[in-house]
Amino acid sequence: MSPAAFSYSTLLLTVYTILSKVHSDRNVYPSSGVLFVHVLEREYYKGEFPPYPKPGELSNDPITFNTNLMGYPDRPGWLRYIQRTPYSDGVLYGSPTIESVGKPTVIEITAYNRRTFETARHNLIINIMSAEDFPLPYQAEFFIKNMNVEEMLASEVLGDFLGAVKNVWQPERLNAINITSALDRGGRVPLPINNMKEGVYVMVGADSPFSSCLREVENPQNQLRCSQEMEPAISCDKKFRAQFHIDWCKISLVDKTKVVYITQEVVRGDGILPDVGEYSPPSDMLKSRNYYSDFLLTLAVPSAVALVLFAILAYIMCCRREGMEKRNMQTPDIQLVHHSAIQKSTKELRDMSKNREIAWPLSTLPVFHPVTGEMVPTMQTDTYDNTNMPLMQTQQSMPHQTQIPQQQNAGEFRMTTFQRFEVNGIPEERKLTEAMNL
Repeated sequence: MSPAAFSYSTLLLTVYTILSKVHSDRNVYPSSGVLFVHVLEREYYKGEFPPYPKPGELSNDPITFNTNLMGYPDRPGWLRYIQRTPYSDGVLYGSPTIESVGKPTVIEITAYNRRTFETARHNLIINIMSAEDFPLPYQAEFFIKNMNVEEMLASEVLGDFLGAVKNVWQPERLNAINITSALDRGGRVPLPINNMKEGVYVMVGADSPFSSCLREVENPQNQLRCSQEMEPAISCDKKFRAQFHIDWCKISLVDKTKVVYITQEVVRGDGILPDVGEYSPPSDMLKSRNYYSDFLLTLAVPSAVALVLFAILAYIMCCRREGMEKRNMQTPDIQLVHHSAIQKSTKELRDMSKNREIAWPLSTLPVFHPVTGEMVPTMQTDTYDNTNMPLMQTQQSMPHQTQIPQQQNAGEFRMTTFQRFEVNGIPEERKLTEAMNL
């Protein structure tokens, strides 16, 4: 184990004071500004619950914990709690603030046995002490991608990380200030494949300026690579790569010696309010109020205005119409005659189109007989010369057709076919009569 890990383990042993009695409270003495870690061991609380039903078997009951500040439903803002499964230990961790120095913080710890539904309660008294060398002026925050927060809180793992940072930084004093899960910073829950981790932020503080290796992140070349989502070239990354995968684009370096604190001077008064006389509260007796005028303003007046506007619009639309007579009087007579003639002709054509009956050409006749359903034989054969065939066959024996003989020279007659027309159901024989009189 590295010297840093050994010193961190020694610190944990000095911080925790575990009393011999099971029902007694625990007292711990963390320092402000330094990482505080307290493990809720399941083995410690198993003695509070009855033994396992089968004698001779080890008890492995699922146990969960609930932690809260005494008298309040939640913990202090600086204190966090995590427990992955009911079969793993719970961990309380955080960085105490300087405002809590000298004030004992009592945390109620309630253990639940998920097999027997029994509970056991203990108190953890946190006595926050003031650190003489706090705060450390140089602070760096690393983002470790291949670790979860409960893995990083283990003393051996955190000691190894502090040893690697001390080897790179070379400070005289180095402390872990805070640890935060990436989920608390807005990160997403990773997919359960390839043993992916959620990531953890670790903030450390030292008393010496940052080393040249840590300053390499601020180079323009590395900043450009980070903007292009590429891994920057850091010379000391190989000292972490064996166990910790650090995202160097998310490292944060804070120099407290260069931070300028702007404080506004508070002008305090004597704390005595000026004398403005005796306080006169309003009377308990309320006077009745007449809402008739409010009714007229909110309902009657808008209704009257709307009624007047409706009357004006009705007069304009109904009583001020010009009509067809005025339009015809202002239109020249020749336009009226043309318009009437067009309307009359259009009506005539539409009436004629309704009563018109024209025989369908053979090209549009069905292939099957409409009554018997037999196939109509084709009119052309394989030996028939279809080059001289007309596009439409001669219509023979079609209804509404009349053959009229016409006299030619030297007493010869020629048969002429006329189409019969019907107008309103009455056959039109005028064409036939005129042909016979020739």
